Amino acid sequence: MGLDMYAMTTTEVLEKEVDFKVDDTGELHYWRKHPNLHGWMERLYYDKGGTEDFNCVPVVLNVADLDQLEVDIQGGDLPDTSGFFFGESEGNENEDDLEFIAKARRAIADGQTVFYDSWW
Repeated sequence: MGLDMYAMTTTEVLEKEVDFKVDDTGELHYWRKHPNLHGWMERLYYDKGGTEDFNCVPVVLNVADLDQLEVDIQGGDLPDTSGFFFGESEGNENEDDLEFIAKARRAIADGQTVFYDSWW
């Protein structure tokens, strides 16, 4: 068990940015036990109106979100986050996180919707 984190894509039209269901998805990126990134996504989820416990609930990432995430990664501003199954962010994830952002921007430019989901 542990924190599994996914960036997914869809071409389905979504009616809201949180707590939606989609059938047509593709995996864009995967992380294992990177709780500080998960904490950032959790904050985004609640900022966008999410109300559930942040486990197995999706949140859309738009270009502005990716821009802010990039700033926060480069500034070392991901929130310290912990949880029973989360493990620890090790501090060497920046390159992989920035690679994800580049892939997400390309997917959005290609007309896809990018969203984050996790399971712990």
